Amino acid sequence: MPTTLELTLILLSAGVFVVAGLKAAGLPALLGYVLIGIGLGPFLPHVEHESPTARLAEFGVVFLMFSIGLEFSLSRLRSMRQAVFGLGGLQVGVTMFVVMALGLLLGLPWEAGLALGGVLAMSSTAVVSKLLAERDELGSDHGRLILGILLFQDLAVAPLIIFVPALAKSGGMGEAMLLATLKASLALVLILALGQRLMRPWFQWVAQAKSGELFMLNVLLVTLGLAYITDQAGLSLALGAFLAGVLIAETEYRYQVESDIRPFRDVLMGLFFVTVGLMLDLRVVAGNWMEVFGVLALLILGKGLVIGLLTGLFTHSWPVVARVGLSLAQAGEFGFVLLGLTAGNALIGRDLHQTILAAMVLSMLVAPGLFLAGAALARRLEGGAWMEQAREVHEIAARAFGKHKHVILCGYGRSGQNLARMLETEQVPFIALDDDPRRVHAAAQAGDAVVFGDATRAEVLMAAGVHRARAVVVSFAHTPSALQIISAAHRLKPDAPVIVRTVDESSLDQLRQAGAAEVVPEVMEGALMLASQTLLMAGVPLSRVLKRIRHTREARYGALRGYFRGLTDEDEDARGERLASILLGPGFWAAGRRLAELSLSDLGVDLVSLRRYGQSGMGTDPETVLREGDVLVLRGEPETLSAAELRLSQG
Repeated sequence: MPTTLELTLILLSAGVFVVAGLKAAGLPALLGYVLIGIGLGPFLPHVEHESPTARLAEFGVVFLMFSIGLEFSLSRLRSMRQAVFGLGGLQVGVTMFVVMALGLLLGLPWEAGLALGGVLAMSSTAVVSKLLAERDELGSDHGRLILGILLFQDLAVAPLIIFVPALAKSGGMGEAMLLATLKASLALVLILALGQRLMRPWFQWVAQAKSGELFMLNVLLVTLGLAYITDQAGLSLALGAFLAGVLIAETEYRYQVESDIRPFRDVLMGLFFVTVGLMLDLRVVAGNWMEVFGVLALLILGKGLVIGLLTGLFTHSWPVVARVGLSLAQAGEFGFVLLGLTAGNALIGRDLHQTILAAMVLSMLVAPGLFLAGAALARRLEGGAWMEQAREVHEIAARAFGKHKHVILCGYGRSGQNLARMLETEQVPFIALDDDPRRVHAAAQAGDAVVFGDATRAEVLMAAGVHRARAVVVSFAHTPSALQIISAAHRLKPDAPVIVRTVDESSLDQLRQAGAAEVVPEVMEGALMLASQTLLMAGVPLSRVLKRIRHTREARYGALRGYFRGLTDEDEDARGERLASILLGPGFWAAGRRLAELSLSDLGVDLVSLRRYGQSGMGTDPETVLREGDVLVLRGEPETLSAAELRLSQG
């Protein structure tokens, strides 16, 4: 038996190598933690769900749900009540009934079948929520429905903990469940009613001390305190932590809190998934593999089908149905608690208990694969929904009809709307695309040039007139979507300049290599504004401040060099450097020649970048041989750019 330090070193070293390998293969890291647990299982004592190690690991789920709560608000939570109590309630009730009916066919007493129905109705909050958060899909249509079902499952844990033992004995069940329901309802009302009023002033009082240590202690107190209250009320720890996150999301401290809590969440989540792997007894799987895999197949196929059919009652989107059904087809961590109660009250025998336990753990192990399969199936179904897509594209094409040399604005959030106001002021034509129907409806009613559409799709950009557009702007900070837009835009128009907004510079190189003409990090722009105000207050003349900011921007944003000359000039039409993207078409003289042979510098033109479809990070090496279809981004005066284009085409 290894010592505590030896076990810690084993876990850390295994975590580094296994997780690194899975990340390199493009697989979720949580799979690595489960595999570590399975690998260490034969060498460590068997971990029960109520053991101290498992209870400590459960705090990983607590902090994960707290982080998810920070993404929501009370108004958004209220809007989800149909998904929580409607779809979630149906899912638990119908799953219990189906499992009971199947149990009767297999010769189980109805009490045992109903108890197992409650066990298998649970899905893994930890696995699915983490996958949704990693893929930034919590706010999507399928993400909201999935989270609604998971929240109801958490609410159902309390009555099921009373219900399962009561099935083994007669009498007193109704009174006990009524008492538990009243207790849980009172706890939820107190948390939501009082918490909403107390949270902001409480955090303001703590923040006044200006102590990072005190702020961190307060975050832990609030998170674990509300988790304790819901636990004592018979609900789950995770539900209390989720509500704590929702309440803090209403305050201005949510981003600081999220940053502070992340280290606890990630470490304990890893430990949680290790304990899931430790629960799997490989001897049971080897000795009863037919029964184990039979239960596993019935669980995934049956539960996925039930959840998918029920989801179809709440949405007409088949891709959403596929995602929700496959994402929740696995068993859940709270199912282990209910399974222990079922076996402890002699509703099922030891062999059946071990078989179902092994199938549940295996289902959690394959859950990431099911999640990805749901996404792949959804993409296929989306491709088949051609009528709906055709209507969407037709509307975009109708709105873009007649627009030339316009800007395609991808995203119409706060940044997109501010940019749109500036374009309107300068009388620059534009069309905005956004996939939030509520926002599009409200903006369109106000007369804004915005239309519903997914800008990551090539056909949407084509309908928006990308071939005639001056530029494409990605106004929302989401790198995966930005990369898709860049790829689609350059596929349709190789010389289309794409400007991308990011939060910081962490993905700057990736976006530039993908072909972004410019990447604008919010952090840098904020720093420039802060610097300009500081220099002014320090007594530096306004002209010098503007010159310094201009030079900094010119060094950072190559595409804008020369465009800041007019900051202090009265003549807004003053001549200056411009940027031009020139596509080497068929018959161009430059195709097949080295960059050095072009002698563009003799004309007073700078080569900013070279883009070639299908390749990233081309650079501007003088020995690079140009090909037909390459795009040269040049900077210079209007006359020199015209001369350069003539040389490229005719020599």
